[in-house]
Amino acid sequence: MPSTGYLKLFDIVKYYDGLLLRIPSRENPEVLEEVVKQEKMLDVFKEHLNWSYIMGLNNAGDFNLACEVGHATDLINVAEALQEKKIAQIADTIFHRGENGNRVKLVLISGPSSSGKTTFSKRLSIQLMTNGLKPFPISLDNYFVDREDTPLDEHGNYDYESLYALDLDLFNRQLQALLRGEEVELPRFNFALGKKEYKGDKLKITENTILILEGIHALNPELTPHIPDEKKFKIYVSALTTISLDDHNWIPTTDNRLLRRIIRDFNYRGYSARETISRWPSVRAGEDKWIFPYQENADVMFNSALLFEFAVLRLHAEPILTGVPRNCPEYCEAYRLLKFIKYFVPVQDKEIPPTSLLREFLGGSSFKY
Repeated sequence: MPSTGYLKLFDIVKYYDGLLLRIPSRENPEVLEEVVKQEKMLDVFKEHLNWSYIMGLNNAGDFNLACEVGHATDLINVAEALQEKKIAQIADTIFHRGENGNRVKLVLISGPSSSGKTTFSKRLSIQLMTNGLKPFPISLDNYFVDREDTPLDEHGNYDYESLYALDLDLFNRQLQALLRGEEVELPRFNFALGKKEYKGDKLKITENTILILEGIHALNPELTPHIPDEKKFKIYVSALTTISLDDHNWIPTTDNRLLRRIIRDFNYRGYSARETISRWPSVRAGEDKWIFPYQENADVMFNSALLFEFAVLRLHAEPILTGVPRNCPEYCEAYRLLKFIKYFVPVQDKEIPPTSLLREFLGGSSFKY
């Protein structure tokens, strides 16, 4: 806008210990969006803001100054230690919930694209082992319905993001059988044939076994309606950026995830930045439909963003983003991301441990994906 006078439709309301600015959505610019209470999300932001203030880092300028005087390694070590401590606390909570004899048997982990769910679930599994539990991963990808039974989206294409692309009946029958102490044969989905296959993967859980389920639908109550709530522990993982550019401009959390995804797609999936940027709106639409409405169902939220992240992502993202041609629709977004990431001084990734969540995107992880 040439001036703020053009913005007629907004509202400011008291919200906890601050103010909430209400605005319309792009899809419906004539009406103010409804206020959706997100108390758990707010608590996560507050927790990480508090840590930023303790470390004396309120914005990108503070961070850059700290790096220039040689504190980059300290910032990396503290940020990684904070995440490990939080993961250990979550594992302890899961373990102690079973002290009354009603042990948690199913950990459900959800979060949007490039939030680091996979690495989080692996690190949580290690912390659960230190409590004497035996984590066993269950992949929802193996429970897809046969391809011809997959629901269609509004364009007539297969909608693999839909909850109903999963064989919910089989999934729940097998989960209930496992919780009763029975042995089941787990399916494997053959993506080439578009069908489930059985290859003799038998599973029978013991007293100390805990099933780890990670996927976009994990917090949707329709996924596990027949499993008692006391047997489930629900975790929401997302990269909730807590550092701001200055005292007035926050960094959108989606930019954090988009940069991660651009780097991962380029390194491991053979996609250019242009292809990833062009797909991003449909990815976000799927998240709005299948993930964000259920995030407040979580027992605990985990912030996978790291304070030093943009400084490290810069060196990886810049050469990929500069490859987007000027004469294509995706150039505008690539240019915006390039301009924004230059606000951070570059930091080499050699100090980042092999178990870091960032290694899922940058490479060099000690976990197998």
